[in-house]
Amino acid sequence: MSVEASDKTLVACPRCTTANRVPAKRLGDAPKCGKCGAALLDGKPVALDEASFDAFLGRNDLPVLVDFWAEWCGPCRAMAPAFERVAASLKTRVRFAKLDTEAAQGVAARYGIRSIPTMIVFRAGQEAGRISGALDVRSIESWLARFTG
Repeated sequence: MSVEASDKTLVACPRCTTANRVPAKRLGDAPKCGKCGAALLDGKPVALDEASFDAFLGRNDLPVLVDFWAEWCGPCRAMAPAFERVAASLKTRVRFAKLDTEAAQGVAARYGIRSIPTMIVFRAGQEAGRISGALDVRSIESWLARFTG
């Protein structure tokens, strides 16, 4: 692999899931999707569904943290602001996504989601770790640090 190719990071577009190669040193420069023009790293969790889940996971070199949640879940709603704050603070190091387990039951079943909220961190499209229960900002950051080295 050339030096030029190795210093680029694959980043999936949150709108169209197109894979974009972004120079690693430019991740903090508000990169945009080459296909649709959407901001790639805006610091907001990406809403995934059955159709976009696998594509989004497979088109990111950065770790992807997915919050498996449901609208009716009180602890899920209570944790949402903390998840969003961590997403904003780590936007160039981790991709953050949310998957509504009621709307995407097939994905939830594939990953054996038995309680919510459950967060799973993926590296190279593979599960690297999971944790269940509502966490605050500090707890999410502390747990996630194990996977972002």
